[in-house]
Amino acid sequence: MSNGIKVPFENNEVVSSLRAGDVCLLSGVIYSARDAAHKRMMETLDRGEELPFDIKGSIIYYLGPTPARPGHAIGSAGPTTSGRMDRYTPRLLDLGMAGMIGKGMRSPDVMDAIVRNGAVYFVAVGGAGALLSKSIVSSDVVAYEDLGTEAVRRMVVRDFPVIVGIDTKGNDVYAR
Repeated sequence: MSNGIKVPFENNEVVSSLRAGDVCLLSGVIYSARDAAHKRMMETLDRGEELPFDIKGSIIYYLGPTPARPGHAIGSAGPTTSGRMDRYTPRLLDLGMAGMIGKGMRSPDVMDAIVRNGAVYFVAVGGAGALLSKSIVSSDVVAYEDLGTEAVRRMVVRDFPVIVGIDTKGNDVYAR
C-alpha cells in the first residue's frame, strides 16, 4: 500500500514506483473534468491557446459532483466512466498530464499513451461518491463555469482513496 502520495506529481519517480493494484491515498491538488470540459479543452488547444490550468504533472478526476450541502466543500463526488474521455486522453497525456482518476477500462490508445508518457490511471470506487467527497477539502471552479457540474474544478484533496488501475508499464487491473 502506498500512503501519502502528493499530487500534482513533480517528478516521475513516484509515478514509476506505482504498480497496478496498489491502494493509494492522494493528497494535494487535482482537477475535475468530464466530457463537455474535455471537449472545450480540445477546442482551446486547437485554437493554439493554453489550457485554463497547468496540465504538467496534473491529475484529472472524471467527476461531475452534486451541489455541496452547507458546510461541505463539494457534494457527492463519485467517478464517471473513464471510457467517455478516451478520445481526448492521449493528447492530454502527451502534453504532460500525469494521470487520471475514473472508473472502468481504458482503450488501447489510452493504454499506449499511459505507457509512452510514464503516466498512471487511478480507479476510484463507483457508488461511493458521498464517502469520496469527505476527502475533498476545497473545490473551486477554474474554467467553463457555464457547464455547471461539468465545469473544471481545482480541488484540494486529503487522503483521497484510489487504486492504481494501469501503471507506467501497462499492467492493468481489469486484465487480471
